[in-house]
Amino acid sequence: MDAVASYSPLDIESLAVPDPSPIRLLLNGAPVAITGLRPQTTLLEYLREGRRLTGTKEGCAEGDCGACTVVLAEPTGSGGVEWKAVNACIRLLPSVHGKAVFTVESLRAPDGSLHPVQRALVDCHGSQCGFCTPGFVMSLFALYKNAHRPERETVDDALSGNLCRCTGYLPILTAAGRMYDIDPVAGWRGPGFGPDGSPLQNDEEQSIAQELSQIASADTRATTFEYAADGQRWIAPGTTAELAAACLANPDAQIVAGATDVGLWVTKEHRNLGDLIYTGECAELRIVASTPSHLEIGAAVTLTVACAALDQQWPELHEAWVRFGSVPIRNSGTLGGNVANGSPIGDSMPAMLALGATVVLRRGDAQREITLEDYYLAYRKTVRQPGEFVTMLRVPHRQKHLLLSAYKIAKRFDQDISAVFACFALTLEGGSNDRRIAHARIGCGGVAPIPKRAKKTEALLDGRRWDDATAEVAAASLAEEFAPIGDMRASAAYRRAVLANLLRRFQIESTVSTVAVRAHAAVAPIA
Repeated sequence: MDAVASYSPLDIESLAVPDPSPIRLLLNGAPVAITGLRPQTTLLEYLREGRRLTGTKEGCAEGDCGACTVVLAEPTGSGGVEWKAVNACIRLLPSVHGKAVFTVESLRAPDGSLHPVQRALVDCHGSQCGFCTPGFVMSLFALYKNAHRPERETVDDALSGNLCRCTGYLPILTAAGRMYDIDPVAGWRGPGFGPDGSPLQNDEEQSIAQELSQIASADTRATTFEYAADGQRWIAPGTTAELAAACLANPDAQIVAGATDVGLWVTKEHRNLGDLIYTGECAELRIVASTPSHLEIGAAVTLTVACAALDQQWPELHEAWVRFGSVPIRNSGTLGGNVANGSPIGDSMPAMLALGATVVLRRGDAQREITLEDYYLAYRKTVRQPGEFVTMLRVPHRQKHLLLSAYKIAKRFDQDISAVFACFALTLEGGSNDRRIAHARIGCGGVAPIPKRAKKTEALLDGRRWDDATAEVAAASLAEEFAPIGDMRASAAYRRAVLANLLRRFQIESTVSTVAVRAHAAVAPIA
């Protein structure tokens, strides 16, 4: 990276080169202005090669191992900041404009004392080789800021994106509880909650919020943030009107949201992405709203926020969302991006298909709304036209008498790609002794070139009693409905067999309460 070799890694002031559009952020509490680095530079590249902050490690370079975990502090709009663990290896540098970035080097107190998170890991023997340790520290630091003595499930989720190959997880989990017993030196980078569980907002957070506010107000030229270097542009519109204009003017530009997939095009495929249009600064696309008929989720809403909103109406899908990537991935990735991407193994699409979601697209001043199943045409090909972008997903509110469950089959529980994903949504009618299926929707992933509904099996189910016999007939139909491929994750025969067995499992779970077939909560009772 020749562009960063000309300044000292410790000389922050040398980065503040006068420029009409530098990337401005707080790095470990100090203001930084960056120019000269290509927009597709990752945050990890900048930290390690430009700043020599080598505590942040590169392991997998795809957001799987967590060695690169850093914490972002973002303004909340109410005078405070929100702390988020993210993967620096696939986070594009301009996307942290206007935010505060904290690395493991920033946790040590000014007098050299270890932070409570670090001290707890030392005391509990939570590190051996140490390569993964900085990532665990930063994930725990984000948890330290966001929860007080959380349940084991929350701790497991917080660490789901961090991989340890030598220490073992028990001492790390023990440290997650121990860190709350250690007082920070002079309140340095203190917890986000008090002993009684009430939120805390210390002077440091208020100072961060004020400095970030000053960064936001420094550029008064327009609501669109533009950055350019080495022949590549980053365009981050602040409104949907500006986003529409930018997409029309640059129809070949790559639209980027969380970059949890696009980032791999940089780190793994070494692609030149060309000009980039970023949706993350568009406030209108970061809104979750409830209308009389639908839940509307803006295309730039992070998976963390979107999944929490979906949990409110469809708690049966909670396990699917917890298994969707990891906390750092969900803090960057967006539901709109996952849907727009069109991957046949994206975890959100089968559930959205089963729930009857629609996609709202915009091109210039024109908008159109289509069903999600009509959005996908072929492998990685959608109906989206040049200059058109996704603005939101609309999910119909929960209907009465809905029976719903989602299943992800993968080699690992956490942080793994699906071999098969199936979501079943049945609307039932009739009494307890004669429950019949009024309407069925089945969303499937990993069994076709695109996410698809199992329409033949849906039609077979409609009007039938929901019993063992129906499940057997439907399972046989489902096993033959798709022609999946075989690959490193699963053979074609396995995928067909699993899909059929998941329907059988769904029927057992929803009708025989005494049979334990699941590690987590069973299907919720019919509303």
